[in-house]
Amino acid sequence: MTWLIRKCPVDGTYTFQEKCPKCNTPTIVPHPPRFSPEDKYVKYRIEAKKGIKLNC
Repeated sequence: MTWLIRKCPVDGTYTFQEKCPKCNTPTIVPHPPRFSPEDKYVKYRIEAKKGIKLNC
């Protein structure tokens, strides 16, 4: 699925463009990634976030 709305990380402006119309900074997609209970990579995300090694 393609998200249409984008957000400037510098000034917080919402736009539909790839670059912010105010500061010409590349915009980002403000939506979080989808959650899946069958996620194969959850272990690696937890390790990266908390900085610990999991023994699963």
